[in-house]
Amino acid sequence: MLVGADHEAVRRRRSTALHGNMAITTWIWTTIGLLALCHSSVAYTKFPEGFTFGVATAAHQIEGAWNVSGKSENVWDRLSHSRPEMIIDGTNGDVACESYYRYQEDVEELEYLGVDFYRFSLSWARILPTGRIDQINPDGIRYYNDLLNALAEKNIEPLVTLFHWDLPQTLQDLGGWANPKMIDYFRDYSDVCFREFGDRIKSWITFNEPYEICEDAYGDDKKAPAIDSHGVGNYLCSDNLLKSHAESYHLYNEKYRPTQNGRIMISINSIWYEPSDPSNEEQVALAEVANQFKFGWFAHPIFTAEGGYPAVMVENVARQSAAEGLNKPRLEQFDEYWIQRIKGTSDFLGINHYTTHLITGAGLDPLAKSPSWLKDIGAVTTMEVGGDSASEWLRVVPTGFANLLRWCKSSYNDPPIYITENGFSDRGTLLDYGRISYFDAYLSEILNVIYDDGVKVLGYTAWTLMDNFEWRAGFSERFGFYHVNITDPARPRTAKLSAEYYKQLIANRELPQDARFKDPAVRK
Repeated sequence: MLVGADHEAVRRRRSTALHGNMAITTWIWTTIGLLALCHSSVAYTKFPEGFTFGVATAAHQIEGAWNVSGKSENVWDRLSHSRPEMIIDGTNGDVACESYYRYQEDVEELEYLGVDFYRFSLSWARILPTGRIDQINPDGIRYYNDLLNALAEKNIEPLVTLFHWDLPQTLQDLGGWANPKMIDYFRDYSDVCFREFGDRIKSWITFNEPYEICEDAYGDDKKAPAIDSHGVGNYLCSDNLLKSHAESYHLYNEKYRPTQNGRIMISINSIWYEPSDPSNEEQVALAEVANQFKFGWFAHPIFTAEGGYPAVMVENVARQSAAEGLNKPRLEQFDEYWIQRIKGTSDFLGINHYTTHLITGAGLDPLAKSPSWLKDIGAVTTMEVGGDSASEWLRVVPTGFANLLRWCKSSYNDPPIYITENGFSDRGTLLDYGRISYFDAYLSEILNVIYDDGVKVLGYTAWTLMDNFEWRAGFSERFGFYHVNITDPARPRTAKLSAEYYKQLIANRELPQDARFKDPAVRK
């Protein structure tokens, strides 16, 4: 839309847009600040009646059995085998936690914790080895039926993710999520899953963390398939992914919901961006832009009344595309059919959140490629905030979580929210006081926004049940309640102190006050 505009017209438009963003975001940040200041002095510990707790895993990270019983290769199998140097510790998902063979033990661990639900994902390549419905693998169907039946015996509800990053390699060979045919393939895959398992699954998630799928896998090489088509492939991916999500939602809504009576949603992940200096209007405006680019990229088309990509995102990419000499923007707004088709296609807002980063000013971030999603934002970021974890990207900033939840309430018309992932990484200690402290602080902020701000958080999912294959970090970063010894072929699991913390939390529906969960160094 900016092709042919002179530079002065572009400058004037950018200035006007920035001032508009400042006015809106200054109001948002003022509101968030006032809400935080207006909190009562009560230290909330008790969760509301009906609040539910669970844990999450993902198929490729725990199942193993990568090439047995009819399962085909997926993109993470291909990456870890063909480019092993990309995995920090040289491990892979070939065996992982061996949950394909030891799912009964996993269910026993879940029963011990006392969880209300178990969030796990289905392996597309295990169910449909070609990625298409021309071949349905009976062993894949049997495995997930056995797992579902084992959960039912323990009265543990399944919360099931259709896609958690492990695309069949056969479909990646056709272009993966950059190929519009994926809309049909994903709808067909969804149909098989709804038909085979929907009598026992009442809660579905279409996609886990679409940002990671599109930006880190197609706009960069941080995740498989590591295409690194920065500034181009990531936006092709988001178009097809959001359309695929909508088609899966409408399929369930029209064909399966009347008899299965379930619900279906999407889990959107986000680092929360805050201004380094809340009194700096430019930083405040840029933080809002960054949050729209990160969270709004996938939330705005589904959860707002107007639908479509956030306006600031479309405008920024158009401006950058024009400056690059392109005839059309690298990201274009959906047409009216798809705006309406995508809008409203989630029964709840699923949020995966771990950390907060800061905006320090306008300009080109040192990590930004050209073109790229990061360059399109036009802001410089820093991770220099909060406490450390074993993951470079994960800083402990509990108040950022509360601000994200308040922002979602105000931005998306007060939606019902499930926290579908939240967790902390260390190097594998059994006395994991850092993890307990993280959970305690982040859960405390959830209680604050529930009671003081009226945010409709209905449930919480901890990442993760056991130490597993953490993608390119391999087993070097541990997030589990159970330690897994990967040097032992038997893959023994050992409960950490955090497992006892979470067990007590769930049993009492209250933040534990037991002194044994406090780091002795802090107690002194």
